Amino acid sequence: MRTVTWVKMAVAGVTCCVGGPALIYYVTPTEEELFKRYNPELQRRSLERRQGNQEEFEVFVNKLKEYSKDEKPIWTAWEQDVEKRRREGVLAELERRKAADAEAEARRQEIRNSIK
Repeated sequence: MRTVTWVKMAVAGVTCCVGGPALIYYVTPTEEELFKRYNPELQRRSLERRQGNQEEFEVFVNKLKEYSKDEKPIWTAWEQDVEKRRREGVLAELERRKAADAEAEARRQEIRNSIK
């Protein structure tokens, strides 16, 4: 009696552990099947964005490789790079604002001179 219960339990366990993932594998569609189910507009947009996404991914992987060459943890190198790019962006924005202000001032001066 006790052996029968253990056998039933083992069969049920194997069925759950093997059958569950096998069922999920069988039911889940492949990327190609999903793409075929898209409407034509989505297929077109997906194909247009594919190249950009691949380039973005390659840039990301190259950055990770660059960060991993350093002895610091990757996340630390990433944070430092983000901070550096932010500072460069802020400096570029300040320079752009200064140029715009100088151009606006030149226009004002030109208007003042033309009025006089």
